[in-house]
Formats: sequence, structure tokens, C-alpha cells
Amino acid sequence: MQQNQRIESGSSQSPRSPQSKEFLSVSVTDPVKLGNGVQAYISYRVISKTNLSDYQGPEKIVIRRYSDFVWLRERLFERYKGIFIPPLPEKSAVEKFRFSAEFIEMRRQALDIFVNRIASHNVLRKSDDLRLFLEAEEETMERARSQEMGIFRKKPSDLMQIFKDVQSKVSDVVLGKEKPVEESTPEYEKMKNYIFELEDHLAEAQKHAFRLVKRHRELGQSLSEFGKAVKVLGACEGDALGKAFSELGGKSEASSTKLQMEAHHLLMNFEEPLKDYVRAVQSIKATIAERANAFRQHCELAETVKLKEINLDKLMLTRSEKVGEAEIEYRELKVESQEATKRYEEIVQLMNKEMVLFQEQKTVDMGLAFHEFAKGQARLANSMAEAWRSLIPKLEACSSS
Repeated sequence: MQQNQRIESGSSQSPRSPQSKEFLSVSVTDPVKLGNGVQAYISYRVISKTNLSDYQGPEKIVIRRYSDFVWLRERLFERYKGIFIPPLPEKSAVEKFRFSAEFIEMRRQALDIFVNRIASHNVLRKSDDLRLFLEAEEETMERARSQEMGIFRKKPSDLMQIFKDVQSKVSDVVLGKEKPVEESTPEYEKMKNYIFELEDHLAEAQKHAFRLVKRHRELGQSLSEFGKAVKVLGACEGDALGKAFSELGGKSEASSTKLQMEAHHLLMNFEEPLKDYVRAVQSIKATIAERANAFRQHCELAETVKLKEINLDKLMLTRSEKVGEAEIEYRELKVESQEATKRYEEIVQLMNKEMVLFQEQKTVDMGLAFHEFAKGQARLANSMAEAWRSLIPKLEACSSS
């Protein structure tokens, strides 16, 4: 999702004034490579501006690395069930691309979008974890990141394992190992099917966007090489023909530069937004998996409570000495069941709200991405046509002489 949601105060009042409209905006800037070899990493300057009373002041600048952003996402995913936690860009597994200028800029942009999505979310922006991320000194952040935190230590890829575990229940049923406990309301099925289909369609569009970027770059490279060859050819000729060839080579090289620039524009403003939405949908799938897990717990505990209640009735009829112990166990289990039901219902309510917000933001972001694509292609086509058109009279003159 393109980040166009940063809220500015727009008031002449002090930014800390209680009358000012609440805002929190964040900028991820100035990526710098630190360390060498396998220990090398990129640090970022994270600048936050706010008038929220929980923060230390109106502006704070901290230094963060990628693993700090991972820490923040994992904390939020664990604490805010039912909310779609924004996705992070992937880590590059290819060493030669990790520190290329293009990769660093793509990651910086993606991290900026990530943290501003959190900052613009009505619930997540009030998180203590976000405040720590935006205000803590590096040493404090490092201690928080390295602390043993159980599930918080999971890698982002591990979160999708939850969903795979839910899917594996199907094979257990086939083998007769376990009876399925799965939500089957029409609304849930509709949402789940939509998310699965959306992921497939977005991934397909992103794949072809990648090919378009590659084609632009390859054509640009070919034009550059062609331009050089034609200029050398022109140097062997004299008079009008040599001059025409020289201009043709120059126009080819200039067109090559325009193609390379448009390829970069296409990458940053079209392919990357599509890839980002693929990641966003995968994040939603992880939340769906959490909902499935909450539903299963709700059902299993409710069933267990029923069984305990039947057992308690039997013990009371027989005046068993175990009645007291069974009553305590029944009451405790009933409370646990009620809490599980509440958790599940809260997740359902939150996900319904999140889906509305997701659809609204997706409409804006996809409209912007495709508008940038069309505008870029039109700009490139006009530029290329103008360049070649200016050569036609000169080449015609040479061919008719």
C-alpha cells in the first residue's frame, strides 16, 4: 500500500497542545551500511513527529536496523489478534544484491510504508511496543530485541506455519486421526476464498510487472549498444550520411537512458506496490489462521465443558465424594471457555473492521499504482516517438540523395 496517510497538524497551536488534532508521522531515511562481511547490515534513521501525550516530545530521531522492524512486527502480531499487522519486505538471500543501491532504496521505502501503516492505525499507533521502537536508545532496543521472548522469537516465515498447521488438519481427518473443527459460516468462507484468490491474482500481476521491468532494461541495454555501434559506423562515413548515423546513435543512447529510468520508475511505483500487496495478503492469511485457531479452542473448550457438566451431574446423583473437586474443575473450565469464546468473538469483530479498511486502502493504492504505470508508459512512448520522429527527415534526405 502506498503511504499517503501521514497526518499533518495544520494548526497554529503548539504541537503538544491538547486542542491539536492527534497525529503521528514517521520517516525512515538515510540508510547506511555498517560492518563488514557476514556481519554487515544497513542502519536507518527513523524520525518520528507527534503530539501524542504518551511520547517524550514532538520529535525524536533514533537509529534502527532491519531486525528492529522484525521485532516490532512480531510483538504486534502476538499482542493484537484480529488486526492485520502490516507486512515487512523480505530479506535478500543473495549476497550481491543485499547492498545494491536499488535494493537498499526499495527496502527503505518498504520499511517507511510499514511503520507509517502502524502509526496511522487507530489501535496500533497507541502500542507501547511502537513507542519503544520510536523512542528507545539503541542499547535499550538491542536488549529488547535479544531478550528471550518465546513466540516473539519466531521468524516471519514461521507465522505462516500456523496456517499450514490448520490446513494439515484435513489430512488428519482423511486418515481418521482427528475430527475437523472449522468455522463454516458463509461470511467466513467468502472472506477466506476472496483472500486466497486475491493472492493468486496479485502474484500473477506482480510476476508480469517484473517481466515488464526486465524487458525495459534489456531493451535499454540493446539500444545503448546499438547506438554505440551506429556512431562508430557513422564515423566511417562522410557528409550527410555520417552525420545522420551519428545522430541516430545519439538518439539511441538517449532513448536507452529513458528506458532505464522508466524501468526504475516501473519497479518502484508499480512492481513493488504489487509485491507489497502480495505480502499484505499473506499477512491477512496469518490472521485468518489465528482466527481458525481461536475458533478451534472455543469449540473444544465448549465441548469439554459439556462433558464436565455431564460428569458432574453423575457424581452429584451418586453423591460421590469427588463432587467438590469436580465442581471446582468445572467452574474453572467454564471460565476458560468463556474467555476463549470472548477472544474468538473479538477477533471476528476486529477482522470485519479490518477487511473494510483493507478494501478501502487497496482501492486507493491499486488505483495509484496502475495510474503511475499508465502515466509512465505514455510518457515513455511520447518521448521515444518524438526522438525517432525528429530523425526521419534527415534519414529520408540521405535515402533520396
